[in-house]
Amino acid sequence: MRNFTVNQNDAGQRLDKFVTKATEGMPKSLLYKFIRTKRIKLNGKKAHENDILSAGDLIEMYIPDEFFGSADDTPDYSKVKVKPDIVYEDENILLCNKKPGILVHLGDEGDKNLANAAERETLIFALTAYLVNKGEYEPENEASFAPALCNRIDRNTGGIVILAKNAATLRGVNEAIRENRVHKKYLCAVHGKLDGSRTLTAYHTKDHRTNTVKIFDRQVPGSREIITKYKALAYNKKQDLTLCEIDLITGRTHQIRAHMAHIGHPLLGEGKYARNAEDRKIGFSSQALYSSSIEFEFDGELEYLNSKKFTVREDCIDFLRLFPDFSFKRDFGKR
Repeated sequence: MRNFTVNQNDAGQRLDKFVTKATEGMPKSLLYKFIRTKRIKLNGKKAHENDILSAGDLIEMYIPDEFFGSADDTPDYSKVKVKPDIVYEDENILLCNKKPGILVHLGDEGDKNLANAAERETLIFALTAYLVNKGEYEPENEASFAPALCNRIDRNTGGIVILAKNAATLRGVNEAIRENRVHKKYLCAVHGKLDGSRTLTAYHTKDHRTNTVKIFDRQVPGSREIITKYKALAYNKKQDLTLCEIDLITGRTHQIRAHMAHIGHPLLGEGKYARNAEDRKIGFSSQALYSSSIEFEFDGELEYLNSKKFTVREDCIDFLRLFPDFSFKRDFGKR
């Protein structure tokens, strides 16, 4: 038997969702059987799977211990290889600069080979350890919530990732993302000369087996519209490279990389949607792309963040060295 007292992070969700998170490996059919036969009770009474939990509720589970794991399953947060680079932090939210080459989650990007990395080498593990070691997150006191990342970035792309420290923030950020109230700007270096600014529209399909996408000028079966805005910021005549600011109106898999390659201006270091052996000679074997700034339009408790623009440090973006006339602070960092 195990008892759980619902805290603020657990409140507001259905009972069956809570039990699923608080247990391990329990089939849904067995979960509903336990609820139906009163082996899972809410406040000492018969429970229902769609009961909405409130802080202070008592959940009693008369079920086998095998569904609760063991203390030995608790990760060792003292041995963390990835050191988080914090852009901003308060009691609700954390913005982290993910460096290129770091996985956000274990086995991300749909490539099973990437799961060969140790869990402690991922960004989410490093950030969880950071909060545990600060005393802000105590896993043993949370039945169903853990600090969660609200957005993801490809392994070899760098930039700002959002971590929610509590359930209310997670709900608020996810809602803002769905409603396009989280505004991210990217910097990238592309081959060829671009001038001015332009809004690109095309259609996007994804092959989940290969984790690649295709871009089409017209709609094809299974495609979704993509909209990408770019603004040319600087030009390197010797290398024939343009530094661009990208504003994603839609956010599809590999959208920037594939869309820019589609118009004949692939990213420097691009290896999936274009190939340029010369890129390696100047030190770029992966895409020159960075999620460099973020702004919010929050409702409710997170509104205090709305007047701010958060940016990474200029020295984090290696490809900016190719554009000595560009001023990050003057041309990009200002609000």
